[in-house]
Amino acid sequence: MNRIHSLKNARVKLVHQLQTRPRARREERKLVLEGVRLINDALDAKQRPHFVFYLPERTPKNLIERLDAQGVDVLAVTDEVMRHMSDTQQPQGVLGVFDIPLPRIPKNASQILILDAIRDPGNMGTMLRTAAAANVDVVVLAPACVDPYNPKVLRSGMGAHFRLPILEASWEEIANYCQDVHIYLADGVGDVDYWAVDWRDAWALIIGSEAHGAGDEAR
Repeated sequence: MNRIHSLKNARVKLVHQLQTRPRARREERKLVLEGVRLINDALDAKQRPHFVFYLPERTPKNLIERLDAQGVDVLAVTDEVMRHMSDTQQPQGVLGVFDIPLPRIPKNASQILILDAIRDPGNMGTMLRTAAAANVDVVVLAPACVDPYNPKVLRSGMGAHFRLPILEASWEEIANYCQDVHIYLADGVGDVDYWAVDWRDAWALIIGSEAHGAGDEAR
């Protein structure tokens, strides 16, 4: 079996850029998913990768067959090339390049999560995963949030990126979008108890940064 062994291969270089440079992800409108579970989640959501790199000895045969059936370019690489492209110290042995999902902006959304200046990728991914599990209609990212397509966010999100719309917006845009819902802000010294809110009503919930809480514009 022939394997790609050059770090100068054009596709290898593209993956490395997408893994390490937010600007490259935005310009290319592409992201990298690592691991069998994330790739299968994306395939289940009808997302088709542009191509997939893999280590034959570490990748399940049924995943390769699934990709082959869709006509996806599936390319074997050496351990060195996989380590170069991977965002983790222990690569999972398979990664694919997908388009960043185009957000489907829901009309009349009644459950809106707004994240303000969330900087930790793991926290961002956890919030997205929780929002997807809770059937939130849309997640809106205010300015100064970490890139939602950061590799660590994607891992922590565990497929949430393909199960709910994620929008990035200014505070002016957020205010216009949330005109018809009750807006709540999570605050340790707030005067409304969580349990006192009727969450059956249309709402938007703002959660602020880990270190400083919600910013002035959110208030």
